[in-house]
Amino acid sequence: MISDSGPSRRAVESQATVALPAATAGSILDYALVDLNRVVLTFIEDPGPGSLLRAFGAGHGPAPEIKVGIGDTIQVTMFEAQAGGLFIPVDAGSRPGNFVSLPNQTVDAKGYITVPYAGQIRALNRGTPAIQRDIVEKLKDRAIEPQAIVSIVTQTSTQVTVVGDVNLPGKISINPAGDRVLDAISRAGGIRNPGYEEFVTLQRNGSKGTVYFINLVKNPWENVFVAPGDTLYVYQYQRAFMAFGATGNSGQFKFLQENVTLSDAVGKAGGLLDNRAEPGQVFVYRIERRSTLEKMGVDLSNFPEDRDDIPTIFRVNFRDPSGFFAARRFPMRDNDIIYVDNADQVEITKFLTMLTTVTGAVSTVATDAATTKASVLYLQNRCGPASGIVGCP
Repeated sequence: MISDSGPSRRAVESQATVALPAATAGSILDYALVDLNRVVLTFIEDPGPGSLLRAFGAGHGPAPEIKVGIGDTIQVTMFEAQAGGLFIPVDAGSRPGNFVSLPNQTVDAKGYITVPYAGQIRALNRGTPAIQRDIVEKLKDRAIEPQAIVSIVTQTSTQVTVVGDVNLPGKISINPAGDRVLDAISRAGGIRNPGYEEFVTLQRNGSKGTVYFINLVKNPWENVFVAPGDTLYVYQYQRAFMAFGATGNSGQFKFLQENVTLSDAVGKAGGLLDNRAEPGQVFVYRIERRSTLEKMGVDLSNFPEDRDDIPTIFRVNFRDPSGFFAARRFPMRDNDIIYVDNADQVEITKFLTMLTTVTGAVSTVATDAATTKASVLYLQNRCGPASGIVGCP
């Protein structure tokens, strides 16, 4: 029996309880082949794992109004035009102003606060201007030209949770002026690892979006406002690509830097092997967005119209001197695969080597058989029944 490292393909196929073979000899998935040129390079970019802008709307404009929630502590200050009204006594002439600050109170479980002579005022999910108008409306016929100032002393309902790779994880209260994602991360002590290894996920009301941390810094539109109840999860993830074929080294390679181009990636993989590689056939496998391919002028009529992610193979020709410049402008993405094809002469050499090995093996077997037969005849001629020669049968 010839030794082997495991079951053979035939054994696996023959002993399977059930099998689902390929229906045709064609490719498993349809894909697009795109040769790099100056038009294609114009539209190549790394969109990252997602977008907070697309997930949660515009990132610019005024900060969202902070609404009062259950458990918040409210202070109400009442003003009257002159003494002798509901809140300012007649003998209050020595007071520094015609106002009185009511004791702080917490918004109750039903969302109300209480103001003397005005009764219960609804505060839940309302801004302070709306609460002030409600108080004045209820007191305008009883107090002397009343005015009310409502301020939020402490907030528990407008907090954002920041967890993960930050130095001070926990809950923070949103500033009245509004906080963006980077503001919240900064108030949580900042990130622990280099920015090119960090990703940020924002969860809000059952929805979530993820963005590359560097994109938050580079693209202000991604730095959206946070809202009460949001959760920010900052986590480390090292992007990587894989390289196979006629490269100096095959396997998975970490980016370990903010940007990696195709030329960088080929260098990390040990370059092209002089005795094997076909420089004109260097491929990058990835999933590309349909809109991007259409901008490049790729005909996608053979793909379903509702398919947004298209398996794509980009090809660069390193035999062309300009191919190296193209490779420097081609950004690698996480999970990209580089494959370098073998040169045609390598395949011919493989075939000739195999042919030589087979014919050499046949020749060796024939020679060994002839030698063995001659040795047996020699011993039979030399050896008698009682010769005593060493080696005789």
